[in-house]
Amino acid sequence: MSGDTATDTTSGPSSQAGQLRSGMRHFMHTESGSAALMVVAVVVALVWANSPWSESYFDLWHTVAEIRVGGWAMSMDLSHWINNALMVVFFFVIGLEVRREFAIGELTDRRRIVIPLVAGITGMIVPALIFLSLNSRGEAANGWGAVIGTDTAFLLGVMALVGPRVSTQLRIFLLTLTVIDDIVAVSVIGLVYSEDLKVVPMLVAAACLVALVLLDRFCVWQAAPYVLVVVLLWAATVESGLHASIAGMVSGLLVPALDPRRSDVEEATLRFRAFRQSPMPDMQRSARRSLTRAISVNERLQEALHVPSGYVIVPIFALANAGVDLRDGVLQDALSSRLTWGIVAGLVLGKTIGITLGAFGSVKLGWGRLPQGVGFGHVMAGGALSGIGFTVSLLIVSLAFDSGRLQNEARVGVLLSALFASLLGWAIFRFAARFLGQRDAALLRVLSEPVEGDVDHIRGEIDAPLTLVEYLDYECPFCARATGVADDIRRHFGDRLRYVVRHLPLEVHEHAWRAALAAEAAGRQGRYWEMHEHLFRHQDHLEDDDLVDYAVELDLDVERFIADMDDEDLEARVQRDVLSAGESGARGTPTFFVGDRRHVGPYDAKTLIAELESGEPLR
Repeated sequence: MSGDTATDTTSGPSSQAGQLRSGMRHFMHTESGSAALMVVAVVVALVWANSPWSESYFDLWHTVAEIRVGGWAMSMDLSHWINNALMVVFFFVIGLEVRREFAIGELTDRRRIVIPLVAGITGMIVPALIFLSLNSRGEAANGWGAVIGTDTAFLLGVMALVGPRVSTQLRIFLLTLTVIDDIVAVSVIGLVYSEDLKVVPMLVAAACLVALVLLDRFCVWQAAPYVLVVVLLWAATVESGLHASIAGMVSGLLVPALDPRRSDVEEATLRFRAFRQSPMPDMQRSARRSLTRAISVNERLQEALHVPSGYVIVPIFALANAGVDLRDGVLQDALSSRLTWGIVAGLVLGKTIGITLGAFGSVKLGWGRLPQGVGFGHVMAGGALSGIGFTVSLLIVSLAFDSGRLQNEARVGVLLSALFASLLGWAIFRFAARFLGQRDAALLRVLSEPVEGDVDHIRGEIDAPLTLVEYLDYECPFCARATGVADDIRRHFGDRLRYVVRHLPLEVHEHAWRAALAAEAAGRQGRYWEMHEHLFRHQDHLEDDDLVDYAVELDLDVERFIADMDDEDLEARVQRDVLSAGESGARGTPTFFVGDRRHVGPYDAKTLIAELESGEPLR
């Protein structure tokens, strides 16, 4: 598996501290492309709804469609099928992404959650208060929920157009923040805007949730049982009177996300080799089954659903919900409506103020720090773009108001908010870049500490023209494989390459720090590389007693080895590498630097050789 964006190559649980994986990059790309299609869908909906054929637009979404199985039937018009069925897939994908980020992604380090959590909460409270200050009475007050959500797809798409050239870290921050938005917004939809609740279907839905938990507990890796239970959960939720979006989000949160286990990857490798040697149908099935099992059902479902969700479901939703007939004084009424401007003020001003104050206050109170490379100008601009509530806002508008007039006024407010929030975000980004020097919102890409022959561990000629630096963790299974990759690269370049190893023991690996000290202690006796290889061969046994046994096997002075492992100078040596990793933008392992530039993308031998051969980077 490979890392990407401004953080480096990474995989496994050790790779998640501050890095975006390829799945996240795909998620961002899909959402950005989806935003462009949504804009097109909105324009088509508005033109159609205000054309001579506007009646056909509204008639289309009122067309009734029915599903019947025996004596059971579910009948809704197309608008409700889109809002209550297709959008469930959209929220299910969000739930999957949230679960993955909490399990193996950005949010595994709970300290990273504090600032976006607070900013997300204040970014919902302030907009709601602003809206209610303008619409405190009557049916219009029901629309407060329309100003609390953020449309992730639109936000990322617009930021790609108006934001910094490289905005990886800001995207991570905003995606974490929108996780909070999504959970709260879906809860509001499911609980506040649901009517006529029925007990029996709710019990069936609860049983489905229990079934998802049990599937996770018993490590069921096939996708089909999860999909079947989710479909039953959706049907029960619709029958219960709860809005189906809550079924999508909650079920997504319950689908397990795991990093590939080394045993599963090795099994898949063996099966694939067997198929290559004997390409028969039964061998193909066996290889395919083992390859599928190596990737968690969460990530497989994301892979299958991201594109249809982003490129089909969301644009269809926009087409069905953005069409407002602005003729016959509707636009004029909307522009003079407190409801319209309450939504605009709540989304545009409320989100900007709430998110900025929440983030600023959290930092000042010492609750955490902003991601490296992200300034308060970036946060304020991102807060402004969070005022694009489009998808969630339109969905809540359709649920909050029975009056067609109020729905039209609210929809105009949502559309105006998307426009004004985009312009405000653009203006703040430009201000931050020009006057605050806050341009790229990304991790650093340059090696902070140059390679030093008398400090670093180097294989190859010290003055070789090419340099490959690897930050590694002795307990990271993917570092063990990457070390094999480094051997292939060294064989390819011979004397033209120097290979440098630096330590980055991660907190998720309890034995990694002591293993790094063991390698350094062996290095004091001239046996660093032997211990280095020994540690990777015995990754599953890195207790202190094991490390002493390895010293014996390598014929080291054991008493000196034990004493050196507790030497403060060696602690400082390892800490130096860790600090240089942080200052160079390396957050996970393995992370490679080609010359003095951090490598981004897959770290297989072919890719790294191509990057090394593309030029001779500065050392």
